[in-house]
Amino acid sequence: MAMQENNGPASVWSSIDGLGFGGDYNPEQWPVSVRLEDLQLMQEAGVNFLSVGIFSWALLEPSEGHYDFGWLDEVLDNLADIGVKVALATATAAPPAWLVRRHPEILPVTADGTVLGPGSRRHYTPSSAVYRRYATGITRVLAERYKDHPALALWHVDNELGCHVSEFYGEEDAAAFRGWLERRYGSIEALNASWGTAFWSQNYASFDEILPPAVAPSTLNPGQQLDFQRFNSWALMDYYRELVAVLREVTPGIPCTTNLMASSATKSMDYFDWAKDLDVIANDHYLVAADPERHLELAFSADLTRGIAGGEPWILMEHSTSAVNWQPRNQPKMPGEMLRNSLSHVARGADAVMFFQWRQSFAGSEKFHSAMVPHAGTDSRVWREVVDLGAALKLLEPVRGSRVESRVAIVFDYEAWWAAEIDSKPSVDVKYLDLLRAFHRSLVLKGISVDLVHPSGPLGNYDLVLVCTLYAVSDDSAANIAAAASAGATVLVSYFSGIVDPQDHVRLGGYPGAFRDLLGVRVEEFHPLLAGSQLKLDDGTVSTIWSEHVQLAGADAVQKLTEYPLDGVPALTRRAVGDGAAWYLSTFPDRDGIDALVDRLLAESGVSPVTSADPGVEVVRRRLPDGRSFLFAINHTRASASVAATGTDLLTGEPFAGSVPAGSVAVIAEG
Repeated sequence: MAMQENNGPASVWSSIDGLGFGGDYNPEQWPVSVRLEDLQLMQEAGVNFLSVGIFSWALLEPSEGHYDFGWLDEVLDNLADIGVKVALATATAAPPAWLVRRHPEILPVTADGTVLGPGSRRHYTPSSAVYRRYATGITRVLAERYKDHPALALWHVDNELGCHVSEFYGEEDAAAFRGWLERRYGSIEALNASWGTAFWSQNYASFDEILPPAVAPSTLNPGQQLDFQRFNSWALMDYYRELVAVLREVTPGIPCTTNLMASSATKSMDYFDWAKDLDVIANDHYLVAADPERHLELAFSADLTRGIAGGEPWILMEHSTSAVNWQPRNQPKMPGEMLRNSLSHVARGADAVMFFQWRQSFAGSEKFHSAMVPHAGTDSRVWREVVDLGAALKLLEPVRGSRVESRVAIVFDYEAWWAAEIDSKPSVDVKYLDLLRAFHRSLVLKGISVDLVHPSGPLGNYDLVLVCTLYAVSDDSAANIAAAASAGATVLVSYFSGIVDPQDHVRLGGYPGAFRDLLGVRVEEFHPLLAGSQLKLDDGTVSTIWSEHVQLAGADAVQKLTEYPLDGVPALTRRAVGDGAAWYLSTFPDRDGIDALVDRLLAESGVSPVTSADPGVEVVRRRLPDGRSFLFAINHTRASASVAATGTDLLTGEPFAGSVPAGSVAVIAEG
C-alpha cells in the first residue's frame, strides 16, 4: 500500500484510542429517543468508531438541491461528545428515487441487455457521467459541511464497490470501455494483435467497432473478456478516485477508504491494484454458515486482506454478530463464535473490529441480519457477547500497530484468477482458488502463518513460496519468483501455471511456459481427468482433476503416478536452483497428499509452526518493532486445548497456564 506524503492525510489510527470497535450506524432509521439510548449503550459496549450515513442520500437531499442535515448534525455532535470517531460516508451507494426518475440512464445494464431498476441498492453504473456529477456533488456538500467536525476521522467512500453488479454493458459503459482500450493499446493494430482477432474473423478496423463481451452465439474472445474484467475493475476504482479528488480538495488531512470484500467469494476487482489509492485498507467479511470449516475461510480472507494492505494494520469494516439474512439458511453463530471470529481477524492484522450494523433494523431487506443491538434488546446473548468483545478489545490495546510474522508466502493474483476461469479451458474442474486454498488450509492447521503476496511483490524474506494455478504471468513476475528460489527459498509451482502471458497468449515450446527452465520440466500435453476419476501416486495417496505428461529436463522425480496411461510419469519434481530449490506439482493431491507435501516443503525450508498446540487451535503471532510479541491462540474445539506459550494472557491479566478453554481465546504477551 502506498505511503502518504508528509503533507497528505493523517493516519486514521492517530484518531482512534486503542483498537477500533463499532459498526455501521444508521440513525436515520430510528426516532430521537432511540438515538439517545444508543449513546448510552455505545458507552456500555466500549464503542469508539462508527461508519455513518452510508445509505442516507435520499434523506440528506430529499429533492435535487434541497438538503436536510439537521439529524446528521445532531448525531455527529452527540457522537463527538462521547468520544466516538466516525467514518463518514459519501452516501452515494444508493441513488435517491428523484435522481433515477430524472436520469434513468444511470441504471446498470447486464450482459443480456436487462436494465436493473431501483428498489434495492447499487443501482448505477460507475461510467455514467451524470451519476458521477451528482455523486461528486453530494460528496462536496458533505465535505464542506463536516470538514472541521471533531468526530470526523475517515471518509467512507461509497460502499462495497462492485457488490451485486461488477460488470456493466450499457451504451455509456461501452464507450468508456472503448476509451480505456484506446488508452491501453494506442492503436487498433496493437489491440488486434493482443486479442488474436485473426481467429474467427474478429479483426477490428477501429475502436468504434468494439462492444463489451455480452451474450453471443458461442464462446467470446478470451482477450476481450480479460480486458473487460480489467476495465470494470478500473472503472469502479476510477469512480472512487473522482470522489476522493473532491475530498482531497476540501479535507486534505482526512484519510479516505472504501470497504473491500476480499474473500474467496469476490473475484471481480483487483484489490492489489486498488490498494495504492486507499489510505487504509478496510474489508467486509461474512461467514458461510453451511461451511463446517468457515473459520479457515475467514483465516484465508483475513490473510488476503493483510496482503492487500502490504502487511500494515487494516480495518474489519463489517462482519456479523450472528446470523446474516442473505444465505439460504441463516444459522446464528455458535456461543463464543463472534469473539473467535473477531479476534481471528485481529490476530491476522486488523486493528479495528466493526459490524453491520449497530442496531438491528425493524424494516427493510436486512431486518433479519444480526446486529450489535439485536431485536431482543440488551437482555440477549448477542448483546452480552458484544459487551464482552468490547471489553476484550480494550485489553488488547498493546497489540495495536504490531505486524504478523510469516515465513511462508502464497502468490495471489486477481488477473490470473480471471484468466484461468475464462471459458474454453482444458478442464472446467480447474478453479484458481482450489489448490491455493488447500495449501493454505494445511498450513493454517499446522500452525504456520501465511502471507498472500502479489507475484510482482517482495518475496525475498520468505523461506517457502507457493505458486498455485498461476495460469497467466508476466515475464517480470516469473523472474521475481525464480529469483526467490535462487536466493534460497523453497519454491513450489503447480500445474496450470505460467501457461500464458498477460495477453492470454500461450507460451510456446512446452508447458509450463514461463516456469519451464526454472523447474527443469517440460510438458507436451495436458491430461485432465474426467469427472469422478482419480489417480494413485507411489506413496499411496491419490489425486484428482489434473495430470500431465511430464518430462524431466534437469529436475528429479520425487513422486510418480502409478496407473495407465501415466504409469511412471512424475507427479512431483524438484530441481536445485542457486541457494534454493524449485518444485513442480503436476496434479491435485488429496488432503493426505497435500499434508505430506507441505511437511516435505516445511522440512526443506526450515519453517516451523508458530508454537505447538493441540489440533483445532489457531495460532498466530504479531510483533511490534520493539520486539514485543503477542501470541493469539483461538480454540475452535469444544474441549480445553494445550498451547506451548509463556507470558501474560492480556484477556485475563493472569500468567498463561498452558491451556485455552473450550471455544475461547487467549492472547499472550510473551516473555
